[in-house]
Amino acid sequence: MVFELEPEDGHDVRRIQPYQANKTYLCPGCNREMPPGLGHMVAIPLDAPDLRRHWHYGCWQARRRRKPLS
Repeated sequence: MVFELEPEDGHDVRRIQPYQANKTYLCPGCNREMPPGLGHMVAIPLDAPDLRRHWHYGCWQARRRRKPLS
């Protein structure tokens, strides 16, 4: 399944292929882990690249419909 990446103003949005995913990441959309080998995407703020976040594709698509996690 191919997901289109929605752009976000002020962010560089990139696809991470399964072979590129070498670490475990925590998705800010659902607060669940993404294990190594799972394709996902990363959103990198243009003005603060150290604050990049790795997202599940579905969580990124739903980010505006969800309430913020507390």
